[in-house]
Amino acid sequence: MSSFYLNYNGKTHNSDKLFISPNNRSFRYGDGFFETMKMVKGKILLRNLHFERLFSSLDTLKFDSPGNFTADALEEQIGNIAKKNGHTSLARIRLTVFRGDGGLYDDDNKPNYIIQTWLMNPAINTLNENGLVTGIFPDARKACDMFSPIKNNNYLCYAMAALWAKQQKLNDALVLNSHERIADASIANVFIVKDGVIKTPAITEGCVAGVVRRYLLQCCHTEGIPVEETSVSAEDVLQAQEVFLTNAGYGIRWVKTCGSSNYTPQAVKTMFNKFIVPLYA
Repeated sequence: MSSFYLNYNGKTHNSDKLFISPNNRSFRYGDGFFETMKMVKGKILLRNLHFERLFSSLDTLKFDSPGNFTADALEEQIGNIAKKNGHTSLARIRLTVFRGDGGLYDDDNKPNYIIQTWLMNPAINTLNENGLVTGIFPDARKACDMFSPIKNNNYLCYAMAALWAKQQKLNDALVLNSHERIADASIANVFIVKDGVIKTPAITEGCVAGVVRRYLLQCCHTEGIPVEETSVSAEDVLQAQEVFLTNAGYGIRWVKTCGSSNYTPQAVKTMFNKFIVPLYA
C-alpha cells in the first residue's frame, strides 16, 4: 500500500506512523467526532456548512477550542496536506477530532485532530447509472438525542449496518431509530419522494446532520420545491415513488430497490443536475 501524509495536530507525518495510545479516550469510549469533506480543484465543497457543523459538534461535545483552531487555519492545513499527497483535483477529506488519554472523569478537553486525504474516482461526480439495492437493518436502533446529529467516533450502529448490508449483498442499509422509524442509512441521509413531496427524517428522528442534506433542503426551499423534514416510517419508504441517499462524497445516489419495492430516478435526476452538478464547476 502506498504511504501518504497526514496532519496530526498541525504537523505533517507519514501516514504509517502510529499516534493513538491504548489510553486514548476516542479509542476507549468513542469520545470525539469526524468531518468528511470533498475537495474539487483545490476547494472544499460546501465549505461553510462543513465548518459550521464541525464547530457546532465541538461545542456540543464540550471541547475547549484554542484560539488557533479556526476554520481558516484548518482549511489551510487541509489544502496543504492534500497538495502534499497530490490529491487536490478530487479528494475525500477526513478530519477526526478527539480528546487525549484518560479515564471518563479526566477533564482534558483540548481537541486533538488528524487530517487525512484520499483520491476519489471521477465517476463519483456523476449520478449512479445503476440504482442502489438496499434493505432495512433489523439489529440496532439509533438514539434520538442531542448527540444523534453528530458524526461521532462511536459508529458501531452504522458499522454493523454496513457489515449486514455486505453480508446480504446490498449496497447500503437503512437504519431505524428508537421509535422504529427511519433515521438514515449507514453512510448517508435518506430522502423519499411520495405523492409529489420530497421528505427526509427530521433531525429529531436521530439522523446525522448531513451537510448535503442541509444544502438540498435550502435549495428546495429557495426553488419552491415541496419538501418536508418529518418522521418517515419503513412503510413510507416501501410505498414511495423514489428513494435517494445523500452524503458529501457522492452528493446524491438513487435507490433502485428496498426490500420488494422498486423505484425509478425521475425527480432525483433533476435534483442532481440542478443542485449537485454546479458544485463541481
